[in-house]
Amino acid sequence: MKTYLFVNPLSGHHSAEHLQYTLDKLHAHAIIPEVLQVRTPTDIFARCAVINEQQEPHLVIVAGGDGTFNAVVNGIKPGTATLAVLPFGTSNVLAAELGITSIADGVDKIIAGRTRSLSVGVLDMETRSLRFLLMAGIGLDGAVVRDVWPLAKKYLRQGAYALSALKRAINWDTATFTLKSEQGEVSCHTAIICNAARYGGDFILSPGSSPFSPGLSAVCITGNSRRTYLSCALDLFRNRADRNGNLTRVNASGFEILGTHPIQIDGDFVGYGPARISEDTDFAHIIV
Repeated sequence: MKTYLFVNPLSGHHSAEHLQYTLDKLHAHAIIPEVLQVRTPTDIFARCAVINEQQEPHLVIVAGGDGTFNAVVNGIKPGTATLAVLPFGTSNVLAAELGITSIADGVDKIIAGRTRSLSVGVLDMETRSLRFLLMAGIGLDGAVVRDVWPLAKKYLRQGAYALSALKRAINWDTATFTLKSEQGEVSCHTAIICNAARYGGDFILSPGSSPFSPGLSAVCITGNSRRTYLSCALDLFRNRADRNGNLTRVNASGFEILGTHPIQIDGDFVGYGPARISEDTDFAHIIV
């Protein structure tokens, strides 16, 4: 099996030492990856286009954060690769979902080779279609991600999102949108469509969600006051979000976003509604 190692040197926890450790350990177990240095989604898509032309099965290892992995998922052809993640990034929520506790642990899991089927969400917008691993956030959540300053993200890491949230709290917008599914319609100020349990790090937002099983869960904030968000944030930080009465939960196989609110997927801003969300329940296999 041909092996590729995507390396993003701009990732928050990238270092020459971590990369050399990874290569030495893989080589010691006869896994000899072709190292692909990437910095932008454009770089990743170009590399994936070449990989997609290969006929033999391949293992694609991503040494980066959630954004880098998301770009690979959007570039690789469905059903053609076994994927693996090493937590080199600023945000490593997917690694936490997979039970990967460190770079060393991730390498050990690659060597062991155990895999599971991976389900991904699919966001269809007016001009393009995108996949996501973790979540799609609409409304205030999308606006916070949109307004993150790149330099702040580089130096403050997760703190950059808190800084952007503070900016949105000062410039508060009370407008809502409608989220539609087979369960009915919900008026939301924010909706987070979860394909995984975690959000914003290691905080549990949707305990029943998993990238290994079909079905999506929408966590909706219907209130549009700052006090409502403060209550939700406090319970999220205490891992008690499932008990918060300000959150409405809707389980469905797909959703329709009615309105023109900002949208983020896996921590990156991608545009504005309206849009539809569905799922690809057998996108690839992933090392666990």
